[in-house]
Amino acid sequence: MRTVTLTYPMSPETAAEWAQPQVAALGQFDGLHRGHASVITSAVALARKQGVPAAVLTFHPHPKDVMGKGNYEGYLTPPVEKQEILASLGVDILYVIEFNEQLSRVSPQNFVSVMLLPLHIVTAVVGFDFRFGYQGEGDVEMLRKLGEGVMNVEVAPPFLLDGEKVSSSGIRKSLQTGDLELANSWFGRCYYLRGEVGHGEKRGRTIGFPTANLKLSAHFVIPTKGVYAVRVFYKDKVLYGVMNVGVKPTFHEGVLTPSFEVHLFDFEGDLYDQELKVELVSFIRPERKFESIGALITQIGEDAETAKKILGYNL
Repeated sequence: MRTVTLTYPMSPETAAEWAQPQVAALGQFDGLHRGHASVITSAVALARKQGVPAAVLTFHPHPKDVMGKGNYEGYLTPPVEKQEILASLGVDILYVIEFNEQLSRVSPQNFVSVMLLPLHIVTAVVGFDFRFGYQGEGDVEMLRKLGEGVMNVEVAPPFLLDGEKVSSSGIRKSLQTGDLELANSWFGRCYYLRGEVGHGEKRGRTIGFPTANLKLSAHFVIPTKGVYAVRVFYKDKVLYGVMNVGVKPTFHEGVLTPSFEVHLFDFEGDLYDQELKVELVSFIRPERKFESIGALITQIGEDAETAKKILGYNL
């Protein structure tokens, strides 16, 4: 998959380089959940049928991040994660339009004429609630009208699970309230964090549970504080363990920024500066303050056993 960064207005040279008959899924696609995947796989299938490249056209940074509106609390799928998942879905070209204040003021008409039609998109595939242009003025019907005779528009229906529409906002809420089961169901995969192992307080090794202190590689949505059963991808290995997301209230007061500490089962080795991908498989319990270090150690041991059962580790 090729990744192409575009800026508004697109230059004639850029348009000439990438213009070709192609089918493109349009949208922000933060989360790349099952609803988004249904839009993208529809575009890929249509592109294969027509014998043209399958493209995705999206935006970065997130409009809410740029405009400072709403309770924007990070990305469900930062750019690197988005590229990996889109490639696995069979996408040939990822167009990432740089979102800034100038683009936020572009009319729907100008967006189509300057950013879509010059790429020779023969079919645009969008979700039923797709909006574009200044203040979201453009909708599906306007997109059809603006592309009439040049660009077809296909609309994917809402993706429902148990009667509810799968949405990024719903996933965010689930992650932040501890309903990981629902979030992962809507994702169609386990939510994961990625980062490098840095130096922490090194307290874990003194209480018999050494941990890898994960420094996140991007502005991920932070799940609720607590203990998780996790699956960890390190180089070509798949490891298992527990992760604590939180502020370690047994040892600290007044700390607001959470840390991400992973205890790996039966692992020996130096992980400093190594990249880990940590899948959150199951939420075990909320973080809480213990009255003694001994009580904490006992609980960590119980958490580890719970995680092993969940993960089917050494059973």
